[in-house]
Amino acid sequence: MRLASRVDRIEPFHVMEVAKRASALLSSPMCDPAQGGRRMLFLNIGEPDRTACERVQAAAKAAIEQGQTAYTAATGLPALRQAISRWYAQRFKVDVDPRRVIITAGASAALQLAMLALVEPGDEVICPDPSYPCNRHFVTVAGGQTKLVRTSAAQRYALTAQQLRDHWGPSVRGTLLASPSNPTGTSIDPVELMNMVETGRSMGGWTVVDEIYLGLSYDPRYGQTALALGEDVISVNSFSKYFGLTGWRLGWLVVPPEAVPAMERLAQHLYICASTIAQRAALACFEPDSLREYEQRRGEFQRRRDFIVPSLREIGWPVPVEPDGAFYAWMDTGSIAPDSSALCLQLMHLAQVTLTPGRDFGPALAHNHVRLSFASSLHDLKEAIARMATVDRALLRQPWTSA
Repeated sequence: MRLASRVDRIEPFHVMEVAKRASALLSSPMCDPAQGGRRMLFLNIGEPDRTACERVQAAAKAAIEQGQTAYTAATGLPALRQAISRWYAQRFKVDVDPRRVIITAGASAALQLAMLALVEPGDEVICPDPSYPCNRHFVTVAGGQTKLVRTSAAQRYALTAQQLRDHWGPSVRGTLLASPSNPTGTSIDPVELMNMVETGRSMGGWTVVDEIYLGLSYDPRYGQTALALGEDVISVNSFSKYFGLTGWRLGWLVVPPEAVPAMERLAQHLYICASTIAQRAALACFEPDSLREYEQRRGEFQRRRDFIVPSLREIGWPVPVEPDGAFYAWMDTGSIAPDSSALCLQLMHLAQVTLTPGRDFGPALAHNHVRLSFASSLHDLKEAIARMATVDRALLRQPWTSA
């Protein structure tokens, strides 16, 4: 079978490959407590350890029982668009017209809509390195190319307006950012973000900001939506992380008013509408009791952050920049092992702890950085630290073999 050439430009999603390798070990004696082994600790996947709150689950059941399962408009339930608009006003003090909100089948569909609407074949889109791999591959699927710009710990792994000016060229059409970021958990300084948006405007370009972790911000200096910078800024968000609805596949996009018809046409043809059941359930996310529960969960993630970062540093796994959002610790492992992929495989076998090597997130820091997700329970995080602390570092520096 002849496949389209674009498929060759899409790299494997290595975090999922690592998960498969770890899962394959579950039946081995090393992961069987009955045979003297230990259960595998999965700190590689960015998925909250708690699902939808009870009110949301009840709303989903009610939608099914009442037969409220027919297609919605491609832009989503009006009531849900209005609820999201009110959330922006209440939490971020930003006025967002609900007609600018497009409900999507997860943030992935939102990014797909945005890139298909904005990117022509041959266009370049500037992205930070490191950054979430799927985001840049949506550019590829739309026929464009990502122009990765290396960042560093000194700049909190965030692009700067000066870097935009330095790397802008005749083929560049816009910038795709994330705040807070995956894999670093760091946010863009609000002043720097404003300068980047203004720089993009001056170049005739657009700015898309992935804000799916915005609800999980822990530092009052950050946690501000880019939508406050003007109606021309496009924001992508999701019900997966802050609201805990990962498998429900529900997200949204906030776009300029003039872009709504184009997004609606694309959505109509690509997926008709997001899940009606998920949409009706998501209305309960914005009830006062639900929001209080989600804020309690945010506090729990912060407590995990406050444990894991100093603990990693104490056992010699450096975290150069404390994450101010999301649930990731981005570790510089150059002093531990020469290759992060081999390091992660070694750790699976020696400590039964699964982390994500840096190769997914861009070439700049691929070989000497590793991502840890602290979305797991505090009990598992403490156990992981104890195991990692006792691993013979000399073994981690050796070439990995499964024998």
